[in-house]
Amino acid sequence: MRQTIFLFFFALVLFNGKAAAQLQMRGLEVGPWLGAAFYLGDLNTEFRFNRPRPAGGIAARYNFNHRLAARASLNYGRLFADDSDSRNTFEQRRNLNFVSNVFDFTGQFEFNFLPYYHGSSKYPFTPYAFAGFSAFTFNPQGVTSTGETIKLQRLGTEGQPIGDEYHRVSLALAYGIGFRWDLTYELSMDASLSLRNTATDYLDDVSTVYPDLDVLRERRPNSNSARMSDRGLPGPDGERIDRTGTQRGDSTNNDHYIFLGIGINYYFGDVLCPKVFKGRKIRVKKVKERRN
Repeated sequence: MRQTIFLFFFALVLFNGKAAAQLQMRGLEVGPWLGAAFYLGDLNTEFRFNRPRPAGGIAARYNFNHRLAARASLNYGRLFADDSDSRNTFEQRRNLNFVSNVFDFTGQFEFNFLPYYHGSSKYPFTPYAFAGFSAFTFNPQGVTSTGETIKLQRLGTEGQPIGDEYHRVSLALAYGIGFRWDLTYELSMDASLSLRNTATDYLDDVSTVYPDLDVLRERRPNSNSARMSDRGLPGPDGERIDRTGTQRGDSTNNDHYIFLGIGINYYFGDVLCPKVFKGRKIRVKKVKERRN
């Protein structure tokens, strides 16, 4: 197995070196992207993707060469989930939902699986993988039966003391896969699936157990705290069920969100072609290799 891995990377380096001896690509590309955002967490434990919401952003990528690049992006996504979509009886009776706008800044490194050069007829596309980190803001809101949205973090719906609510800024591990291809020398497109493993379990305002609603009303009078904390369906005879201390969410797993998008980029860099004389590189000139 070790020999196989060594031979694979040796062949990869050798192939890269051969391509790099012919062309060198280095430069910046910038462009917008549009797509959809998805949420996974306590209100979507079944990996349902039936609630896509709009997403988009703008990104700048710096290509170090034909294989490696770094990308920074500002992104927006709207997330939504509703217990009524679940096939789980507990989740249906819990009857919670949320909607949240997420604003995300991400920095990532990318690796092209194939040599890729802007404007090249021989290397015009590549699949790629990436990994990095994100910092993001969120603000979950509950949607009532009348369509009213109520901000949840400030309500302390799981009994958080006043001033000790969860933070609405968090970090995430960002990673995914994509595909890049040329349109012209300057213009290219990419499609990507990007996942965020967040450091918070409150993206949806759900994590632990139901608080004592009487204590919650005393702690936060004149608010919607108790109303939005327990929205569970009544019992068979219409009686109120005391859920104090029972499971509301699963604090052992943090929440996730996903961006699926397609973008267009304008390339400001160059593809460099080295002149070789007597085995030595004596001058480098800028060329734009056109498609045949």
